[in-house]
Amino acid sequence: MTGIAGIGGVGGRALAARLGRVGVWSFALQRLTAAAEGDAMTEFERLGYSAVWIPESLGSKEVFAHAGILLAGSQRAIVAPGIASIYARDPMAMANGARALGEAYPARFVLGMGVSHAPSVAMRGGSYGKPVDTMRAYLNGMAAAASAGPELMEPVPLLLAALGPRMLELAAERADGAHPYFVPIEHTPAARKALGPGPCLAVEMTAVLSTNADEARRIGRAFARHYLALPNYANNLRRLGWSDEDVANDGSDRLIDAVIAWGDVDQIAKRVRAHLDRGADHVCIQLRTESSADPALAGYAELAAALLEA
Repeated sequence: MTGIAGIGGVGGRALAARLGRVGVWSFALQRLTAAAEGDAMTEFERLGYSAVWIPESLGSKEVFAHAGILLAGSQRAIVAPGIASIYARDPMAMANGARALGEAYPARFVLGMGVSHAPSVAMRGGSYGKPVDTMRAYLNGMAAAASAGPELMEPVPLLLAALGPRMLELAAERADGAHPYFVPIEHTPAARKALGPGPCLAVEMTAVLSTNADEARRIGRAFARHYLALPNYANNLRRLGWSDEDVANDGSDRLIDAVIAWGDVDQIAKRVRAHLDRGADHVCIQLRTESSADPALAGYAELAAALLEA
């Protein structure tokens, strides 16, 4: 990969081993106080989760500040943005934010970056460019960025948010791997094929712990509605063979069932294993409940018993 001083180059296999097979992905943490987030991180660590992923969407806590809070409030867990938007800061700010956390918390911060979405960029007052070309240019800017900070003991791993084949190929070329989000199982083998065997494939998987189909789909559909309206995600589903009718009207039941795992612990664990069996190195589970501020600690505890070794 083209070098960025202190960022990337860890290697996909090394990163996969560091992340472990199962992690946590949480919107809820950003809604909590710093003290409450620290308590949640302590519990995730106690349960055995080695990585915790956080968002950077419109209205989120700023992702480097947020990651710093979580790293300071925990002892061992890796914290990874899923993802840091390249439209939220310039390449030098991105590179040096990552370097600062990498120096303070060696081997505990992973930089996940992405091109975000045209509506979100417009709301920031920006202009959305061609995703792959824009990301390539941004990576070049990061590689040229000056840094006055100390030399890192080891590089900060770098993952790119990637859905389509061209961005996946760029992730294989310029990063340690890829972080696909809001994807059905059939995306995982396609992503692995595009990446090749070396890069790390860290897949987000949304889930609802409920055996009631109506309840699970209601919670899942409320979550999916936003993503189905975004061209990047809708087009990715169409590329995988889903019809316009499936994507329309907040998603058909069949589509909701494909992108959001629901059921009891065994059913959700089975979906996690399906991603792993098809080429994922790491699956970060995003448990959704009635409240977007609920970190779902009880649910993660149930899943830990099924997915993590004591």
